[in-house]
Order: sequence, then C-alpha cells, then structure tokens
Amino acid sequence: MKRSMNPLAFLGAAALLATVIACSTKDAASDSAAARDSAAASAPGAPATPAPADSTANKGFLDPNTATVAQLMTVPGIDSATASALVAGRPYANMTAVDKVLPARLTKPLRDTVYTRLWKPLDLNTASDAEILLIPKVGAKMLHEFKEYRAYPNIEKFRREIGKYVDANEVARLERYVSIR
Repeated sequence: MKRSMNPLAFLGAAALLATVIACSTKDAASDSAAARDSAAASAPGAPATPAPADSTANKGFLDPNTATVAQLMTVPGIDSATASALVAGRPYANMTAVDKVLPARLTKPLRDTVYTRLWKPLDLNTASDAEILLIPKVGAKMLHEFKEYRAYPNIEKFRREIGKYVDANEVARLERYVSIR
C-alpha cells in the first residue's frame, strides 16, 4: 500500500529542518570566531593580558586596556598597526597615554571619532587639563566648568553643575567619559 504525505506536514518538517540548520550554522560561526580569537591571543608575540568577555562594559566604550586587536580595528581611524601598538603599550593609566600612541596623522576630528568608541573614563577630581580636553567636543570653556566645581563627591553634583551650561542630553554624553573615584 502506497502512503502519501500531507503537504502541510511536509512544509512543517522542512521549516523545522531549516531552523535546525540555521541554528547549528550560527553556533559553528560563533565557535569558529571564538577559536580564531583564542588562537590569535595565544600566538607568539600576542599580549599576555587577556581581554574580558565584554571589552565594552566600560560605559559602552572599548577599553584601551582590554580590547583585542580585532575590536580596536572596528574603530574608524585605527588600522592594524595602530591597534597592535595600542595593545603593546598596555597598561594605560589615562587617556593622554593612549593619545600618545595614536599616529600623528590623525586629525583632531578623527581623534574625536576614535574617542567616541575607545575611552577609559577619567576621574573628574584628578584628571589633567590635557586629559579633559581629549573628550570630544570639550573646549576651554567646558574645561573651566569641569574644574570649577571640583571636588565632585558624587556624579549628581556633576550633573547639576554641568547641567547649568548644557542640556540633559549633553550632560549624559559627557557623563559617559567621566567617573568619580
């Protein structure tokens, strides 16, 4: 006796098979990427400092002390030589040390672009003028305001005082670049 298959059952089985294949392909790609990163990290000349699982846990920025070469190369303006130099120069105490590693060919606007993705939050109470001025779109006037209200006992004081000069969105943007230790 010949049995015929219901067309809906056939479509359901095909959809299930496609889902299983898609999931296993995604997992294989993730495993392959993880293996590639692991192999790169253990290669001769690779830095001894391991990157944490999430190098962007730093207020959404890549941390210059933990980001991998591959992560650094996703930042506009950072090529493989610069990324390798950044990894080799670790650890960085502050952003002026990071800035010294960036090539001189990077213009101020391009450095600002880099610093919208790569940043080590500065301490509001101890940061130097040079370090504060590395924050994108911060000039002499805002530098003065940052310093005028030192010492900051908490971030709320920063929000309140800087909020006198800029809107809430700009305060939130600036807050990403700073910390209070």
